[in-house]
Amino acid sequence: MTGHEPPEAPAAEVVVESVPAAMSLAPNAVGPNLGAELLLGPEARPGVESMRAGLLQAGPLAAAGVLANGASVVLTVALARLLTPHSYGVLNQLTGLYLILSMPGSAVVVAVVRRVTMWHEDGSGHLVRRWAGRVHRQGTILVLIWAVIVFVSRHSVAVVLNQQSGIGIAAILTAAAFFVLLSLDRGLLQAHRAYRPLGVNLLVEIGVRLAAVLVLVLAGYGPSGAAVGILIGEVVAVAHARYAAVRAWSGGQGPRVWAAGGWVAAVRPDPVLDGGAMVRRTVVVDLMVASVSLSMVAVLQNVDVLVVGRDNPTHSGAYAAVSVTSKAIVFGAIVLGGYLLPEAAIRWRQGGHALRQLAVVLVLLAVPSVLLLGVALAAPEELLQVVFHHDYTSAADALAPLVLAMILLSVSVVLTMYLLAVGRRWVAAVLVGGAAALTTAVLEVHGAPRATALVDLGVQAVLLLVIVTGFTLVHMRVRVGQQAAGLT
Repeated sequence: MTGHEPPEAPAAEVVVESVPAAMSLAPNAVGPNLGAELLLGPEARPGVESMRAGLLQAGPLAAAGVLANGASVVLTVALARLLTPHSYGVLNQLTGLYLILSMPGSAVVVAVVRRVTMWHEDGSGHLVRRWAGRVHRQGTILVLIWAVIVFVSRHSVAVVLNQQSGIGIAAILTAAAFFVLLSLDRGLLQAHRAYRPLGVNLLVEIGVRLAAVLVLVLAGYGPSGAAVGILIGEVVAVAHARYAAVRAWSGGQGPRVWAAGGWVAAVRPDPVLDGGAMVRRTVVVDLMVASVSLSMVAVLQNVDVLVVGRDNPTHSGAYAAVSVTSKAIVFGAIVLGGYLLPEAAIRWRQGGHALRQLAVVLVLLAVPSVLLLGVALAAPEELLQVVFHHDYTSAADALAPLVLAMILLSVSVVLTMYLLAVGRRWVAAVLVGGAAALTTAVLEVHGAPRATALVDLGVQAVLLLVIVTGFTLVHMRVRVGQQAAGLT
């Protein structure tokens, strides 16, 4: 650390990279009818609850997301103060590996929810437990094989990444694999609308991770210890999610101990489950589209930080503080997507919609968004000084536009989850275009903090407009089709 650097500059950079790692449509209403549908009583149409019921359903998940996000920020700031500057860089590298390899997990959730709702639609819902058990055993076998490979080859990987110890690399790569396995059961919980157990699982994951990481770092194991702590958190979260998912899908009964024959059968063809080639093909396509979509969301959320860090390193710490403050809203949108995704998928297949549930999510997002935007407009420097340090206020004029940009991105994320849930895959192409446009735009301003935030805001506004337009057209087309069917 030189005399020209703020004493806590690495903290903001680690927070920016680590917070995302913690974060491991309706056919019968269009135009003016959209608002009226949200005011109908629960007796107006089967399966459409009141706004109050929706808030009660989503509330525990939203609260768990807020607590998990807060704990993640506390953990990363604490690590920034416990580790040396060199260790910050090592931790940043390990976190980047985790982010890249755990990304398919979110796509797995989308694919699982879509497949389960397909089975419910064609009367094959009784196959869910059989399929989930088989896939979980197959996934566990693959994760264990992956763990053996990465631990055996850890020294070679460490040399490639210029790491002193391969234990941290092996632990973080294994943790990413366990997160993907965890996503299977989280998808099952979402498909069953078991939002309280899902919220508890989020808290179990971050709680165990926080305790394990701090204990190992304080014991002197450095970033490798932090990586092992993350792995411990994921293993415990996988076990809890498996128990909760089996309990939810078996009428409250806990999981049974699997017989050895069950593990052998997991690698053999199942004539009942493997007969639907069309379903398998649909699930694979859903998985690929969701992976692309959520990867583009990650680009839309973080590319500005990367460009500022490259083109304007003197302001990278200050912009990092602005970024962390702004982008926690997007994490909230992703967590609440865990409520909206199954609601949209299930109701769409029933010939209904989840507009009321969409409104619930937007209301829950609006509360922190309005509060943060108000503070960002009224006292941006004071906010950054209180949360970080007075050395991080040089980019304060970028806070308000970036907060607004992330609010718009949060709405885009929510609508994307809705569209993916009902099989509207074109949204992936829109997100790819938006990510490319944002990357080009921020490169043009060469890392100037306020200019970067303003072009980010402009691109996010256009992106949301395109998604909202497509969202509306989806409803209009289905409504016209229903009206035509009613006349014949």
